[in-house]
Amino acid sequence: MARSTDTVRVRDQRAKGSEETGGIMETQTEKALVSRIRIVQLTLANACKATIHFMRTKPLGAMGMVIVLVATLVALTAPLAVPHDPWGVDSSTILQSPNTTFWFGTDMLGRDILSRTMYGARISMLVGLVSMAGASFMGTVVGITSAHFGGWYDLVVQRLIDGLTAFPSLLLAIALMAAFGQSLTNVMLALAIVFCPRITRVVRSAALGIKQTAYIDAARAIGATDLRIMMRHVLPNTFAPLIVITTASVGTMIIVEASLSFLGVGTPGGVISWGSLLSGEVQTFFATAPWIGLFPGFALTLVVFGINVFGDSLRDVLDPRLRRT
Repeated sequence: MARSTDTVRVRDQRAKGSEETGGIMETQTEKALVSRIRIVQLTLANACKATIHFMRTKPLGAMGMVIVLVATLVALTAPLAVPHDPWGVDSSTILQSPNTTFWFGTDMLGRDILSRTMYGARISMLVGLVSMAGASFMGTVVGITSAHFGGWYDLVVQRLIDGLTAFPSLLLAIALMAAFGQSLTNVMLALAIVFCPRITRVVRSAALGIKQTAYIDAARAIGATDLRIMMRHVLPNTFAPLIVITTASVGTMIIVEASLSFLGVGTPGGVISWGSLLSGEVQTFFATAPWIGLFPGFALTLVVFGINVFGDSLRDVLDPRLRRT
């Protein structure tokens, strides 16, 4: 009996211990969850404060940000928000001037200009953003590795960059499209290659300054690998100039894409973009029906203006040299 009583007592103690351990683990989990929620709340609060401060100190940049956000929203919701079929041909509505039914008028095939302009935002914004993402990735990798390793690798990279930047952006894009062939993917690839050199130079310049700092020497002294140094210490410190150059270049990319489509070497036929809306037979009918090219051209100009002023304001905020002046 005494032995069985001892066994029961041991089991009870083990059960109490496991319950206490489980309670401690649950308490720690709850504390960790509350801590994470608090961090998210503080991050959102700081982001809201920074946005309000940006809008107060940079009203023109805030206006540009609103223009970009509206254009992005239109591009995302265009398939659901367009009032008419962008490809719908109607011989009874050919070349109608702006009216209550067709706010932007119709083209030479009776298609609604407003619907086509809204749909064109999808391709133009997509090309600009995807091309800039590709150029940023390539430029960041090449720029950081070139600055970090130096030597013959840096010399070869810089000579290649000099060779690419010797050509005007549009001329180089036309040459690349002639080599790649006409497709939407090739347009984005060509633009990424064209704009990669300027991002490489900006990132390399920032990385060279970071390379000379004491904490990089300390990281090497404790045995940090080259990859860890570049990813943990160099890359985060290049974000500010990278954000500035990428934001400022998106507008130029949209213009180059529109120029390629206008010249007939950009997006293929049937794909609606702001550049394609300004090309082809539009030039023939523009004198008698100016609304055909006026509204797509105005949309292109407005979005590029918004991107440029937003990028300039970001540069003023993120560049420490400009903050001190």
